[in-house]
Amino acid sequence: MNYDLIILGGGPAGYLAAERAGHAGMKVACIEKEHLGGTCLNEGCIPTKTLLYSAKLYDGIRHGSSYGVTAENIRVDQRAVLQRKDKVVRTLVKGVGAALRTSKVEVISAEGKVLGRAGINFRVQAGEQVHEAPRLLIATGSETVIPPIPGLREGLKRGFVLTNRELLQLAEIPSRMIVIGGGVIGLEFASYFSSVGCQVTVVEMMDHIAGAGDEDLIAALQAVYEKRGINFVLGARVVGVGTDSVQYEKEGKVIVISADCVLLSIGRRARSTGFGLENIGILMEHGAVVTDEHMQTNVPNVYAAGDVNGKNMLAHVAYREAEVAINHMLNKRDIMRYRAVPSVVYTNPEFSSVGETESSAKRKGMDVAAIKLPMEYSGRYVAENDEGGGLCKLVICNQTRTIVGAQFLGNYSSEFLFALAAFIELELPLDDIKEIIFPHPTVCEIIKEAVCQYRHS
Repeated sequence: MNYDLIILGGGPAGYLAAERAGHAGMKVACIEKEHLGGTCLNEGCIPTKTLLYSAKLYDGIRHGSSYGVTAENIRVDQRAVLQRKDKVVRTLVKGVGAALRTSKVEVISAEGKVLGRAGINFRVQAGEQVHEAPRLLIATGSETVIPPIPGLREGLKRGFVLTNRELLQLAEIPSRMIVIGGGVIGLEFASYFSSVGCQVTVVEMMDHIAGAGDEDLIAALQAVYEKRGINFVLGARVVGVGTDSVQYEKEGKVIVISADCVLLSIGRRARSTGFGLENIGILMEHGAVVTDEHMQTNVPNVYAAGDVNGKNMLAHVAYREAEVAINHMLNKRDIMRYRAVPSVVYTNPEFSSVGETESSAKRKGMDVAAIKLPMEYSGRYVAENDEGGGLCKLVICNQTRTIVGAQFLGNYSSEFLFALAAFIELELPLDDIKEIIFPHPTVCEIIKEAVCQYRHS
């Protein structure tokens, strides 16, 4: 069958692109062999947030006495948590399917493979059928990195080592867990399992957790979790996996620690092989599809959006890349920009960031000032957080008097981070931000408080 556009992959980039293109009147086929929604909806963003919300409720009840709330015999029913997680995922997957039907997108449940060209069309096999279209969007996502650590693959086969996919199906809370990797995925699962009673050890090769985040806030986040019992082993390289243990090397010594299970979360890589991309000469670097500012590949009328291009593996980036790709197909003026990409680690407290950190700005030679305030400057934050410890940090360019970066350690920050992304994207002057009326009492008032602290002649 012939289409105007064939999309390989039904994750965030794929399904949103299909919806936008279908709504614009294009005849679209979206080929997905598993479930609509991709990793984000089925094995990542959404299911982890349902678990983390359950843990947040549990933490709140356990420590409710300081708020005048007491309860007895509080426990986490892990099977019930998983049931709710599955219900949430089913609901949202159905919603994606409904949106695609409304946009008259044909969803083909099969594995897609590009066979080659037939004139101006690309030929794509899906199951037993071959389809053609003059435009192709690659949105095949990413997969977990499996490093060549001795015993690791055997551990995966035995079920001792788990990825995020298997961990989201774990019906019993383990007593001891080792997390290999202190990035977003590792920290979120460490947060959940630590809250519900598991002893968690995070082993990270770098000398800090949370990747390239702000040093001040990372240190504060680590301090919060060490206080709650998570053990961080930093600057350590995992060198082996045994039947019930992990061996890591630190400062020239090999140390063995035991656990009931291991989470492998050292990162993800573009999923680009097995789809026949070589049959049309797609250019790739380090396994990721190379794209320009319009999400075009080196092959005319072939686009790539989402994790497969390796630029920024976040679902909301995939959404925007999909929109840029479709707009370019429709001859609408649009380009992809990455200078104000929000990022959130949904731990408790949340760790949110957008734009430059103080360090990254200075490395680029920017003349910046950093304004750092305790979250206690917000009345609502004080009312709802007896533990305190939250931080707000704005990175301000002294030349333009605009915000170029912002970081927060505190709950609710994920919900107002978009405002900072807008300020950065629009290069809104500080004086204009000062004139905005912020609702009171809210946590986001900390933004205005921080802006008003700025002093530069």
